[in-house]
Amino acid sequence: MGRLIDILLGRTRPVAPDLDQLFALPSAAVTLQAAALLTPTGHGAVCFATVEGAAFEQVHREVRALLDADADRRGAPVELARDDYGYSWLVSRRSPEELPQLVNDLHAVNSSLEANGFGPQLLCSLVGFQDGDGDRRLALVYLYKRGTFYPFAPLPGGSGQRRRDHALELQAKAALADDLRVEQDLGRWFPLWGAPGL
Repeated sequence: MGRLIDILLGRTRPVAPDLDQLFALPSAAVTLQAAALLTPTGHGAVCFATVEGAAFEQVHREVRALLDADADRRGAPVELARDDYGYSWLVSRRSPEELPQLVNDLHAVNSSLEANGFGPQLLCSLVGFQDGDGDRRLALVYLYKRGTFYPFAPLPGGSGQRRRDHALELQAKAALADDLRVEQDLGRWFPLWGAPGL
């Protein structure tokens, strides 16, 4: 009955998060390399609304211990960062060829936060890509509350200019249609200026 009322009133129910969608990223990376010559940077991050308190600090310590315990981990440990907008990011860095392990890190962070009651604060996860020269960058962004991905490609800009490479974003969207559940509403392709991990 509730579904019928929602339809009649034109309301849509939120899509339940499907964190297993993250495991499609390694095959999407192969497609992205073939279509746009972009390869993983080895950097990824999970963004969430900043939460204070002892319960969150305990979860943060547990997540960090879980990920830092990986004996094969190369590079910096998982770190907590805040962006200019006040959002928190748990950032993971691995070598570029360790994309499956990076995806496991992001899945573990999301799952731990969700299991400990912080699911409503989760916003998105991202994995960074770049071309061989590092001139073109792109993030594949997973929207937690939508269960979809979108590409975000910031252009290098001087003197505080913030521009996006819309052509590259649309190229990635078309190329990844068979690999990922791509967000069709372009209005939800939010810019993540200065996001850690990108």
